[in-house]
Amino acid sequence: MLDGIMLGLSTVLDWNNLLYVIVGCFVGTFIGMLPGLGPITAIALMIPITYSIGADSGMILMAGVYYGAIFGGSTSSILINAPGVAGTVASSFDGYPLAKQGKAGKALAIAAYSSFIGGTIGAILLMVAAPLLAKVSLSFQSPDYVVLMFLGLTAIAAFSNKGQFLKAMMMTVFGLMLATVGIDPSSGTERFTFGQADLLDGISFLLVAMATFALAEALINVARPEAEPDKKIDDPDTPKIGSTKLTKEEVKDMAPVVGRSSLLGFIVGVLPGAGATIASFMAYATERNLAPKALKDKFGKGSMRGLAAPESANNAACTGSFVPLLTLGIPGSGTTAIMLGALIAYGIQPGPMLMQENPSVFWAVIVSMYFGNIVLLILNLPLIPYFAKVLAMPKSVLTVMILFFSLIGVYLVSFNTFDLFMMVGFALVALVLRLLAFPMAPLLLGFILGDMIERNFRRAMMISDGSLSFLWDRPLTLSIFVISILVLLFPLKDYIVQRRKEKAATQAEQHA
Repeated sequence: MLDGIMLGLSTVLDWNNLLYVIVGCFVGTFIGMLPGLGPITAIALMIPITYSIGADSGMILMAGVYYGAIFGGSTSSILINAPGVAGTVASSFDGYPLAKQGKAGKALAIAAYSSFIGGTIGAILLMVAAPLLAKVSLSFQSPDYVVLMFLGLTAIAAFSNKGQFLKAMMMTVFGLMLATVGIDPSSGTERFTFGQADLLDGISFLLVAMATFALAEALINVARPEAEPDKKIDDPDTPKIGSTKLTKEEVKDMAPVVGRSSLLGFIVGVLPGAGATIASFMAYATERNLAPKALKDKFGKGSMRGLAAPESANNAACTGSFVPLLTLGIPGSGTTAIMLGALIAYGIQPGPMLMQENPSVFWAVIVSMYFGNIVLLILNLPLIPYFAKVLAMPKSVLTVMILFFSLIGVYLVSFNTFDLFMMVGFALVALVLRLLAFPMAPLLLGFILGDMIERNFRRAMMISDGSLSFLWDRPLTLSIFVISILVLLFPLKDYIVQRRKEKAATQAEQHA
C-alpha cells in the first residue's frame, strides 16, 4: 500500500496534475453553487477534453469537479434555500435558518470545515480500506438493501417536531407515492402517467427538491411581503453576515458529530446506488435522534449540529462512492457512472485488477482527493464574506433571484417546459402544506428511498419465492432489520417517560 501511496503522490505532485486538481475544484465549486446544474453535466462535457491529457490527469480533473460540486452546493442551500446539488438538500434544513438569524458567515464556515473533515476522513479510509470495503459492498444483496432503506425511513421521527409525527408520516407516504410515477421497472407498465409521455421516466428528484424548498420559499416571500419588508444594504436591520469564527465550545460540540457523520457517510457511499443524498439524510436523522432533548428541539431551526452532520456525510459519501467504481467497476452514483464511461473510453477496465494493471490511475485519484479538499478549503474560506453578501440584497431582488435560478436550474437539466409547469404546481402544493405546518423533508426522504425500496423488495421476494423469510434468512439482513425496529421504537421511550412524569405531576397536585 505504501508503494501505491508514493506512486499516487508522485503523480499528483506533478505541476500539471496539481493544476488540474485546482481547476477541477474551482469549476466544481462554481457548478455546485448554481442550483440545478450538478456535476454530472460538467463531467460529461469534460470527457472529450480529457482525451488529450491522459487517463491519470483526466480522472484527477473529473474527481475534482465531483467533490468540488458537493463542497460548493451547500452555499446556495444555506443562503437562498436552493440546493445546488441533490446531496446538499439536507444542509438547507438548518443552514438556511442560521443564515436568516444573521449567522450566514458561521454557517458557511461550518459547512466548509465539515466538508473538509468529511472529505479528508473519506480519503484516508479509501486509501486504507478500499479492497476490504469492496468485499463488504459485494456482500450486500437485495434483502439487505430493503432493510437498509427501511432503516432510512425510520428517520421520519427526526424530521418531525413535537406533535407532528403523523404529519411527517403522511408526507413520507406522499413521497413514496410520487416515486412510483413512471414505467414499472419490472413489467414495463405505465403508472400514474395520465397519458403524459413526459412522465414516463418518472419525476426528477431535483425538480421536487427545488419546488418544495427554493420555489416555495420564494412564493412565501411573495405571499407575505409584510413579514419582511425590503431593506437597503446599509440598513441596520438588514440581516448581518456574522463572524466566521467558531468558539472552542462550538468546535467541541460539533467534533463528535462530524466524526460519526463522516464514518456513516463513507459507509453509505460505498454501497452502490446509495450516494451522498441518502448519506446526508441518514446522518441528519441519526444526529437528531442522538442529541439531548434541549439540542434536539433546535434541529430545523438553526442547529449547528444539524448543518455539520449532512455536510460531513455527503462529502465522505462522495469519496466512498469511488470504492465500488475503482475496485468493482460498479458506479455508486450517477456521477460515478459517467466517470465509469470515461475510464472505459480511456481503454481502462475498472475492477479488482485495476490496482495491478493501472496503479497510477487508482492511487492518483485517491491521493488527489486529499489535496483537493485542502484546495477547496483554501478557495472557499476567504470567499465566505462575499458569498454571504447575497443576504444584504433587498428581499424583492433575492426572491426574483431564487425564482430565476430555480426555474433555469430545472430547465437546464431536461430542457423540457413540462418540467417547469410541474415544478410550479409542486411549489403551489408545497406552499399550502408549509403554511399548514407540514414538514417537507419527509416527502423528499420517501421520494429518494421509494424507487430503491421497490426494486430491491421485488428482487428479494422473487429470490424467496414470494415469502418474507428473506428478512431473517441472512444474519446481516436480520441484524439491520432489528436495528431498524429499535430505532423506530426509540421515540416511544421519550413519550412513555413524558407521560409518566405528567401522570406523577397530576397525582402530586391531587394529593396536595
